[in-house]
Amino acid sequence: MFESHLNTFRKLHSQSSPLMLVNVWDAASAAVVQASGAKALATSSASLAWSLGYADGGELPVDALLLAVANIMRVSQLPVTVDIEDGYSDKPADVASLVTKLVRLGVVGINIEDGDKTPELLVAKITAIRASASCGQVFINARTDVFLRGLADNQEALTMTEARLTRYQAAGANCGFIPGLDSDKAATRLANNLDLPLNFMLAGDHLAVSKRADTLLKFGVTRFSVGPGSFLDAYSTLKRTSKVSEVSCKNTEQCELLNYNEMNTLVMCAR
Repeated sequence: MFESHLNTFRKLHSQSSPLMLVNVWDAASAAVVQASGAKALATSSASLAWSLGYADGGELPVDALLLAVANIMRVSQLPVTVDIEDGYSDKPADVASLVTKLVRLGVVGINIEDGDKTPELLVAKITAIRASASCGQVFINARTDVFLRGLADNQEALTMTEARLTRYQAAGANCGFIPGLDSDKAATRLANNLDLPLNFMLAGDHLAVSKRADTLLKFGVTRFSVGPGSFLDAYSTLKRTSKVSEVSCKNTEQCELLNYNEMNTLVMCAR
């Protein structure tokens, strides 16, 4: 089953229609998205951490991650890719060990990011994964946070992004993920200069996201995800229907909408 799902997942990145990934965080959300006609399932690291009471940003214990993924795999009949942030370790061997455990659960893909660390470290992690006989075939979506973290501006940021993704591809990445970037011109340049599929993260309602994905596909971006957006939408509904929010919010419409920082703060305060 692993090989079949892996081959299917690889092919989804090179079809004439965009690969749309509505990110999930537990077995229930996975079952709902799967029943909606999704072609693959992808976790959001932030959403999964929040669902277990941890803040995003390396706070989630690996054992908790593995248990949550095992529950998702129990209901999934689709290829599953898991966001592992930076691998929850600066040691490449430990990251490869984590990926091996995920592959044993049936996971066919991972997201792994450079964050605020050096690109050399992510290269070392990707290299360690590829060198492992147990997980070397996994589909690696290498994420660079140049735009998300504002590590550079304008053309310098684009040049830095291209240079990092080139290195990650040489180390063994199958796809390049660039959160914080949504530009036709930038997509064209990266698609023309990089020989790997590109993943953008989009925000907005379903219709807006679908239209934007169709447009960006023409410029060379093939994979799209909504990140924690699906979680925030779901839990904004919970907030809207709670009596507490109705009493405490002066501007009900604004108070009903959860954002990343608010959700992250809520679980930090709960610890």
